[in-house]
Parts: sequence; structure tokens; C-alpha cells
Amino acid sequence: MWEDLGFRAPNNIIVPCGAGSNVLGCAIGFGELLRAGQITRLPRIFAAQPENCGPIAAAFLGQPAGPVLPTMAEGTAIAQPIRVPEILHALHACQGGAVRLPEAEIAAATLALARTGIYVEPTCAQAAAAFSHLLAAGTIKPEETTVLVLTGTGLKATPRIAELLGITL
Repeated sequence: MWEDLGFRAPNNIIVPCGAGSNVLGCAIGFGELLRAGQITRLPRIFAAQPENCGPIAAAFLGQPAGPVLPTMAEGTAIAQPIRVPEILHALHACQGGAVRLPEAEIAAATLALARTGIYVEPTCAQAAAAFSHLLAAGTIKPEETTVLVLTGTGLKATPRIAELLGITL
């Protein structure tokens, strides 16, 4: 990511988050670049999770996690991630945050990305849905460089995406 951006850090990174490995990977990688003097500030990292199963986002936001319900973003449906303290520390250290997303917004983001030619599974479409939330809240500014981590192809979710489109396979 750093290399692709011309050896500079983005302002923000939005990551679909289940167990938190990608959040921690970004935090560790950019932390190393900061310690090496290659960047002057950490990018803000934001974890995107479904409302139906978002324990990390709930903890960050100081909200009750609520019951675990089925979610179309099954790749992030991890009810009891084991590294919550480390993930929360990473999000706070970079002044990032977390977003809990309703199923309808995950579905809308999945279809919106597909209409632009980006065919991803609902799990990673959460990054696009969170981006919309963060822009609307003023947390992220349009002129900032923001990277959405799109982690999974829509091919593995074709039946679910067809269902969203009202198509019977």
C-alpha cells in the first residue's frame, strides 16, 4: 500500500474486520515504517463490522455487542475474537475507529461496487459502506487519501449477490 501510494502513507485505511488480523497487520506495518523514518505519521485505521456480529466495533464504540445474528458478511462474523485488546489499542494509537453496519448498507455497498465493475463479496464491501458512514459523519474528508481494503472476490458469494439482485440461480 505504501509503495503503491508513491512511498507515502494514506490518511485513512478502512478494513473489514473479523478477528482483526488485517487491522493489526496494517498497524504493525505502518508502525514499522514510522519507526524507520519512512513516514511521519500513522494512517488512521478504521475497522468495519456488521451490526449483527461486531464485537470489536461495539467495544471500540462503547456499545453493547448485542446478540449474534446471521450476517451476509460471514467472513467477519467472529463472535469472540481473541485479540480484542490488541486491536483496540491499535485503533486508538492511530486515532482510527470502528463502524457497525446494518445488513441493508452492506448489501447496498456490495451492489454499488458491482455496478462500478468491482465484484466483491459482502464481507469486504463493508469497507465501502463504512467509507460512506465516515464521510457523512465528517470523520474522513473527501480530499484525504483513503484506502478501502477489498479482501475477497464476489465469485465466492455469487449466490448471495444474485439473491440481492432478485435473481434465482
